[in-house]
Amino acid sequence: MKILSAAQTRAADAFTAEQENIPSLALMERAASAFVGWFENKFYTNRVQPILIFCGPGNNGGDGLAIARLLYQHHYPVQVFILPAAHTYAPDFTANLQRLPDEIIKTYLHTKTDCPEISDKTIVVDALFGTGLNRPLTGFITELITQINSSSATVVAVDMPSGLFTDAHNKLTDCIVQADYTLSFELPKIAFLLPGNARYVGDWTIVPIGLNAEFISQIESPYFFISSDIPATILKPRPKYSHKGTFGHALLISGSYGKIGATVLSAKACLRSGVGLLTVHCPAAGYTILQTAVPEAMTLTDKEADFISELPDLSIYNAIGIGPGLGKHPATRQMVKHLLNTTQVPLVIDADALNIIAEDENLKNALPPNSILTPHPKEFERLTGKAENDYHRLDLLKEFCQKHSCYVVLKGAHSCIGTPAGAYYFNGTGNPGMATGGTGDVLTGIITALIAQQYSALDACILGVYLHGSAGDIAKMEMGEQALLASDLIQNLGKAFLKCSYLTK
Repeated sequence: MKILSAAQTRAADAFTAEQENIPSLALMERAASAFVGWFENKFYTNRVQPILIFCGPGNNGGDGLAIARLLYQHHYPVQVFILPAAHTYAPDFTANLQRLPDEIIKTYLHTKTDCPEISDKTIVVDALFGTGLNRPLTGFITELITQINSSSATVVAVDMPSGLFTDAHNKLTDCIVQADYTLSFELPKIAFLLPGNARYVGDWTIVPIGLNAEFISQIESPYFFISSDIPATILKPRPKYSHKGTFGHALLISGSYGKIGATVLSAKACLRSGVGLLTVHCPAAGYTILQTAVPEAMTLTDKEADFISELPDLSIYNAIGIGPGLGKHPATRQMVKHLLNTTQVPLVIDADALNIIAEDENLKNALPPNSILTPHPKEFERLTGKAENDYHRLDLLKEFCQKHSCYVVLKGAHSCIGTPAGAYYFNGTGNPGMATGGTGDVLTGIITALIAQQYSALDACILGVYLHGSAGDIAKMEMGEQALLASDLIQNLGKAFLKCSYLTK
């Protein structure tokens, strides 16, 4: 699923209206109907709650007026509050204002005294300013937004929380509506997927409004959202007459004294992700643990008891995952350097292997093409330097991937995959319960298994992050977020694969 800019979305609106030979007002009505359908499903039992709809002078306000009319027709108690126009109201705003039933109370907001009291039993619908906003809000509107934010009302934003830029960075001093829910149309917005905007966007949902699919397919964008349709096309069926050699032999280089648990998690995840054979190279201290905890894996031990100092023969492996629980002993650093300079096998690099590379510019430059790096935000900062904001972090991601011809999975909510081609893929699965130790080790195992099975680097990243998050979501349904463990993801990987397989049918 593509992510379009505000300008591209407006172009898609205009093209759709032209192709279907309908006025823009009809498309606005379509959006309002979609919003109301979602709203009724969400707040069906709350028809006695006052609904205060705040409308700006543009098309977002026009959406709000159409929503007010439709909610009124569905017997919701609606009141409308309208900002004055600096010059003139948008034509579709004016048309929807004329359609508004006389029974709906309309109040024009000129000063702070015109603002209503907002109780905690109120639902506020924010239709003040949408995706076209490109400068910070000032004046009276900031007082209104401050009042909305300081209330305990449930706040629902139409398309975009007012004051939030669609495609650019907001300063911390900018006045922005803090929505509990954002209901947007057709495609996600890049602003929804960035950590710094979470407190404004709240829980966001996309509803289709029938924008022209051919136009969207032809328009260029570097941003993509990994919805279920993409992994479903990537997942390969397993041939009837296949054998363990068909699905590759992976090597996991992992572990140090006290951190063999990371190796266990990564190894189990790798095996649960369909690899034919797995060998684990670990410190001698991990031998008994791995032979007991992961009997399906073969174990090679290092000459050192507590850390890894050497490489085994790499010629028999189809993919190598390195990093979980690795530690940074000087001998381990030399091993990582030797691996980067000699291997011909695709690499998945995580945890302390990343930290070792981050400390040596020569090791960054030695990264083999198409390597996959899986840093969390702090590890990424060590690799690239500190980002000024979320958009700058995306710039750093693109620059790093292009410079080193690698793929980077920047982990977090909506994990972002950066590519050498300069594209970004944001994941759509996962939940806060996964913010616990070991889940990154699980992801390393999943992606390593997929690479061993001859998935391309990009496909392995996309399918890997999707399955990882999907397994977390399935685990959440069974035990909630607070109690979720990394091992729960492994236990639910099978269900995640089944769910993905079902979508291919």
